[in-house]
Amino acid sequence: MLEIAKSEFKARRERLLSQMDSNSVAIVFAANEVTRSRDTEFTFRQNSDFYYLTGFNEPDAVLLLIKDKQHSTSILFCLDKDPQAEIWHGRRIGSKKAKTDYLFDAAHGLSSINDKLLELVSAKQVLYFAQGESAACDKQVFTLLAELRNKDKKTANAPSTLKDIRTLIHPMRLIKSPNEISIMRLSCEIAANGHKRAMCFAHPGASEFQLAAELHHHYAMHGAPQTAYASIVGAGDNANILHYTNNSDVLNSGDLVLIDSGCEFQGYAADITRTFPINGQFNPWQAALYEVVLNAQLAAFSAIKPGGYLSQANMLAMQVLTQGLLKLGILKGNFEDLMAQQACKQFYMHGIGHWLGLDVHDVGDYKQENQERALAQGMVLTIEPGLYISKDANVPEHYKGIGIRIEDNLVVCATGYENLTHHVPKTIAEIEALMNSANKS
Repeated sequence: MLEIAKSEFKARRERLLSQMDSNSVAIVFAANEVTRSRDTEFTFRQNSDFYYLTGFNEPDAVLLLIKDKQHSTSILFCLDKDPQAEIWHGRRIGSKKAKTDYLFDAAHGLSSINDKLLELVSAKQVLYFAQGESAACDKQVFTLLAELRNKDKKTANAPSTLKDIRTLIHPMRLIKSPNEISIMRLSCEIAANGHKRAMCFAHPGASEFQLAAELHHHYAMHGAPQTAYASIVGAGDNANILHYTNNSDVLNSGDLVLIDSGCEFQGYAADITRTFPINGQFNPWQAALYEVVLNAQLAAFSAIKPGGYLSQANMLAMQVLTQGLLKLGILKGNFEDLMAQQACKQFYMHGIGHWLGLDVHDVGDYKQENQERALAQGMVLTIEPGLYISKDANVPEHYKGIGIRIEDNLVVCATGYENLTHHVPKTIAEIEALMNSANKS
């Protein structure tokens, strides 16, 4: 099965250690289980930064990275082996197996963490951690620092400087390795085929949640049991609610349905949006608006290359959207004036895209030293223009209640981009051909 080797996780820890100050220590916390209701929990999902550095998928663990003048050390604290607890809640890896299988320099049970942290953090000058990310983790760190400050200064000293570990980890995560891109390529392929299945299933009288079920079943049956986020299935005017997740209405003939959904494979997200006619046939007004959005996306694609900028992609998309809306009589006036006013934004309220990776809205600053960050090889991002014309909009009647978004996932390559989600039909002819062939079979 395709997966990232433990040696790559180790190399990431070593790269992070190389960037840390001398005589420093970093504490990175795993996620905790979260209560869903009373005595049941949500499905566990590991903290992305912790997973990026360890590949270790148990709750409550703690990673310690120590950089001395002479050497660097990685230490994992994880749940102790407990036969009784494992009968009820599942097998634990344990510190011995964690050390050997995950390539840590040392590993200990969580039962020893308090004493060990006092010993290992003492006398370090700098402490790195993600302050503000978790109140419980903040409390653990500040309790540790208070204990060190209150100890005999002859035997213990607390770090005098606190630094945000995310400023080191997140730029690393922004540029994907070849192995990460391979994982994301497969995640996107699974999600793409799920969208095709939903197109083939769609028919008047079905429900939005049934379409979502088609997607989720396909994801799980192909090795991706979790979605990357709550699927959006918005039929008719529901498509104009950008983060619509009720998914409870019936699909009506003559309406479009917008699906924004992606799976998570080996921790990495796919994020695809397609909009298509429930009865398999675009009407003339739907087709006209759809072509505007599709042409805007294709124009934005031309900016996706090393040295390009997301703002360029957005401007190219807005030019096409404005021209299209002007031609259709939805906007009125002079093109240059409408662009200066950003008039299309009343129907296109969001940005052109976002980083994609271990998080669906992945980490990485969009600016550096107050300047927009240029695109670079290895970045993965979405490109997703849209038009949303509510039933209350002051536009010609036949355009009201139509919401359209088209979203693909692109990796920046040496000279351009690779579209990881090209498998899903998105021209009108391709969508209608797929849906009609499914209806005839």
